[in-house]
Amino acid sequence: MMQQVYPQVFHPYAYELNKDIHFAAAHYVPSEEAGKCRYVHGHTYFANITIAGDLLDSSGFLVNFADLKQWIHARFDHQQLNHDAAFSDEDPNRFPTTEVVARTVYEIVQSHLDQMSNRPKCVQVYLRETPTSYVVYRPKGMV
Repeated sequence: MMQQVYPQVFHPYAYELNKDIHFAAAHYVPSEEAGKCRYVHGHTYFANITIAGDLLDSSGFLVNFADLKQWIHARFDHQQLNHDAAFSDEDPNRFPTTEVVARTVYEIVQSHLDQMSNRPKCVQVYLRETPTSYVVYRPKGMV
């Protein structure tokens, strides 16, 4: 795994957990303005998910690293993102751009965290699409 320095997000919580996950996936951006990206192509995405909270669960975890991997890697690895229900060819806010994939990763993770008794929060998703391009998604109202 490559060592990476990620942008820091400031938050009021005692614990912060970061999990690196990679997945290989194909996609296309269904817009004429997308240029070459409107054609099916693939990436090896590298995601860093930042979760914060004040309470640990009954196992002593903020969240289990294995669960995070299951929620994201198992869903997106070796898939065509356009075929996933989270994305749409009709709504630009749901085209599988790097920005929307980062936000979708957040939405998936936070929906699982909302079911946990210790109520951790996903405070940042960093998603690298290529060696020179990445997006950081932070939900509004975290600080």
